[in-house]
Amino acid sequence: MTELQPNPLVNPNPTTTTMVDNRPKLASMYRVLLHDDDVNDMGQVVESLRQVFQFAPEQCISIMMEAHNSGVALCTVEYLEHAELHQEQLHALALTSTIEPED
Repeated sequence: MTELQPNPLVNPNPTTTTMVDNRPKLASMYRVLLHDDDVNDMGQVVESLRQVFQFAPEQCISIMMEAHNSGVALCTVEYLEHAELHQEQLHALALTSTIEPED
């Protein structure tokens, strides 16, 4: 004879209610960082940033100068899939970049 086992999905105390958070979770955001290198000239970096991100020339120059002066610059903060795509595009243009969680 088979013994009945308690069903973990059934609330043994029907007077107690369980609250479930059904709100959608927000997707994590990621930083796309451009790193300075000794290979690419400044004009090439600016043009590559324009090509990948479609930023205005002034913004590309600002990002390039930040990377040049401090070693790394924030390009953008976006969802993981976009960040990975932009990182791959920058690598394809011989630029060094990384992504990291925004936290």
